Amino acid sequence: MAPVQPRVTLYGKPGCHLCEDARETVAAVCAELGVEWTEVDITTDEALFRRFGEQIPVTFVDGDQHDFWRVDAARLRSALTAAG
Repeated sequence: MAPVQPRVTLYGKPGCHLCEDARETVAAVCAELGVEWTEVDITTDEALFRRFGEQIPVTFVDGDQHDFWRVDAARLRSALTAAG
C-alpha cells in the first residue's frame, strides 16, 4: 500500500509567531477531518526561502496555494470538504 500523501502543506520557519498560529489551526482542522498534513521549514531550502520568505506561513491544499500569512479555520475546512 502506498503511503498517504498529506493534503495540506504548511510552509514556514522557526520562530515565526504567525507560523505557530497557523500550525495550531492546521493541526486542529486536519485532526477534526482526519486529513494528513505536513510542515516544511523554508530555511532548509534556498529556493523555498526565496519563493515564500515574505509570505509565510503559506498553506497549500491538494498542491494548490490556499492561503498565506494567516490560516482561517472555516476556509480551510471548506476547502478540505469540498467535493472535487
